[in-house]
Amino acid sequence: MPDDLKKRLTAEFVGTFFLLLAVVGSGIMAENLSTDVGLQLLANSFATAGALTCLILTFGRVSGAHFNPVVTLWARLEEGFSNRAACSYVAAQVAGGILGVIAANIIFDLDAVYWSTKDRSDPALWLSEVIATFGLLMVIIGVVRTRKDHWVAISVAAYIGGAYFFTSSTSFANPA
Repeated sequence: MPDDLKKRLTAEFVGTFFLLLAVVGSGIMAENLSTDVGLQLLANSFATAGALTCLILTFGRVSGAHFNPVVTLWARLEEGFSNRAACSYVAAQVAGGILGVIAANIIFDLDAVYWSTKDRSDPALWLSEVIATFGLLMVIIGVVRTRKDHWVAISVAAYIGGAYFFTSSTSFANPA
């Protein structure tokens, strides 16, 4: 494996790890601090948006900061990513995501792995995720095409933070 691909995969793994650590960890912390579901959602969305901004700024120049298999699929189709690189990115994202969730659970003294008590099988939630993911791609493509890359981090993070409130699923927008 070329050194450049190793660096990019490491960035995707670490970035996705910390993104999921931030999403899940801030959700756990918010639930621990307040019984107010609205306040929990607000805290979770702000923490996620802040972490996402920093992670995109940190890893954007290394790997593109995809942190999302759908973004990688778009890069494969539109940006000329090789099949090998795309599959490797997705593997790094899934592994980073799983370990990020496990780490969040462990640092809050929960079982490393357990079944969620929240039912996420409702078709409305799945539709919500499709819409949120489409919106995420729309934001990324729109900003990238303006050639103002310095706006990608804040635009993506603002969209994800906002999507927590306009989607019934609280916008994971990430199949990893």
